Parts: sequence; structure tokens; C-alpha cells
Amino acid sequence: MEGLGQLINTIDLVKRHLNKDIEIEGAILTMYDSRTNLSNQVVKEVKRYFEDKVYKTVIPRNIKLSEAPSYGMPISVYDSKSKGAKCYEKLAKEFLSQNEKTEENAKAKHMK
Repeated sequence: MEGLGQLINTIDLVKRHLNKDIEIEGAILTMYDSRTNLSNQVVKEVKRYFEDKVYKTVIPRNIKLSEAPSYGMPISVYDSKSKGAKCYEKLAKEFLSQNEKTEENAKAKHMK
């Protein structure tokens, strides 16, 4: 929760002092563990602050995700069949899909 507060403060500082037009494209929920109250509280707060900018795909806490950097590999190489790798692949597809829709909307507005 403390990290979320710091992130929000940093975003506000950047908007106030460096770039008032900066926009957050999306928020990704990572290291999620449904068994803990803290994870569930963080999810609620992130969704409250970022609203519709929170990606639907959630990245769980996963041992393979923790191990991959130690071997200097991305999870897609270290263990592409792990739950964490599959979630990151799903997130990538969600991200690309949303950006395609955004581009299509921008083109449609430009054509009018």
C-alpha cells in the first residue's frame, strides 16, 4: 500500500512540475496473491485510483517469475509454460488489443 501511495505522489509531482499533459496508459497488477488481505486491498485501491485504466490480466506471485532474472532470462524463455509466463502473454495480447482499438478510434476521429 505504501508503494501505491508513493506512485500516486510521483505521478502528481510529474504532472505539476514537469509535464501537465502526461497520461498513464494503464496499471498492471503484479505479484498478486489472492490468499492475502493486503493483495486484495491493493487491488481495490488501484482500481479506485486508476479506474478503467487497470488491465484485466493480473500477474500472480509465482516462483518461476522470481527465478528467471537470476538466470538472466525472460520468463518466456526460462519457463514458457509456467503460470506467470502465460499471464504475461495474456497481458501482452490485452495491451496490443487495447492499443489497436485506440489507434482505430484516433483514425476514425481524424477521418471525420
